[in-house]
Amino acid sequence: MIVLLPPSETKSDGGEDSPLDLTRLSLPELNPLRQKLADALVELADDVPGSRAALGLGPTQDDEIERNASLFTSPTAPALSRYTGVLYDALDAKSFTKAGRARAAARLWIGSALFGVVRAYDPIPTYRLSGGSKIPGFGTLRSHWKPELTDAVVSAADGVVVDLRSGTYQQLGPIPGAITATVLTEKPDGSRSVVSHFNKHHKGLLARALTLTTAEPKDVKGLARVASKAGLRVEVASSTELIVVTE
Repeated sequence: MIVLLPPSETKSDGGEDSPLDLTRLSLPELNPLRQKLADALVELADDVPGSRAALGLGPTQDDEIERNASLFTSPTAPALSRYTGVLYDALDAKSFTKAGRARAAARLWIGSALFGVVRAYDPIPTYRLSGGSKIPGFGTLRSHWKPELTDAVVSAADGVVVDLRSGTYQQLGPIPGAITATVLTEKPDGSRSVVSHFNKHHKGLLARALTLTTAEPKDVKGLARVASKAGLRVEVASSTELIVVTE
């Protein structure tokens, strides 16, 4: 089983590992495109106004541009501790036991606009590049990653793929047959709606349950059983969609 997480715009600083070395990342067949994008980001960092426009940044966010300028010289950290935010708070990887970390290493992958996808403990630097960004002269990121990313993940996947990425990142590399999760908030009158904050939080809880279980779910019903045992309220919508209901 693979659980494919979304990245986050917020990232931790620093790190204790050596600078970026693409040969240490999973799915090495993606390295030529990773190198091309990384070089372009470093070059773009020399143009502050251009970086702001391309990355959707304001004048108070020039530190993000500085991060890109140092892409090949700054320290790296495991991807699972590099990405931060609501989903990663709920995942709470810091609390994993040794066995939990081993399962995370085997099961957790994280989508990335810069790297395509990385595994939980791949060493990466802090950076700024979103799935919807458009680097001058490159066109859309989707046009570059698709179908390379799809082919790489499908070739490496062994068993069911649970795709918890947001729509933008799913479009960079769609995974045929992947199981998705929809988080719905149920109101007192029984009506349901999608709420962004709860979406990220409950996807983090679902990812945690799927990471730490000793079970090996083979289909959406198996995923539902694991989620239910972890205290989540879930429903099977179809063979490729699990609904998580919150109040």
